[in-house]
Amino acid sequence: MTEITFDISRRHVLGLGCERGTPADEVMALAGEALRLAGLAPGELAAIASIDGRAGEPAILEAARHFSLPMLFFSAARLEEETPRLKNPSDIVFARIGCHGVAESAALAGAGQVAELAVPKIKSAHATAAIARMRLQKE
Repeated sequence: MTEITFDISRRHVLGLGCERGTPADEVMALAGEALRLAGLAPGELAAIASIDGRAGEPAILEAARHFSLPMLFFSAARLEEETPRLKNPSDIVFARIGCHGVAESAALAGAGQVAELAVPKIKSAHATAAIARMRLQKE
């Protein structure tokens, strides 16, 4: 029988959203600020998550390369399912893309059903970031 190991130090998911063409340095600076606010080192991230419409966005892909993390992409419909757990739902975002938020929703979707936001949405001029924490059973 194969034993599955889980690195409990990597139980945070960074959710990112951005406008098309956002410079990578802007997304990276925002990601760094989210980590600082959470009191986390980059090595505590398990993945980066976003909406599937940004699967080819250079700035988001650069963040994944920089942190050496897998990317998780979710449909707007899947992100919309996270709306009850959002701290900052946006009717404007819903009107544009069909879900009430990208960064918070993607972080929560990536971190799982019992995850909680460690850092609610923060914004720069053209990007958003949030961090969700996977909850362990005995917490």
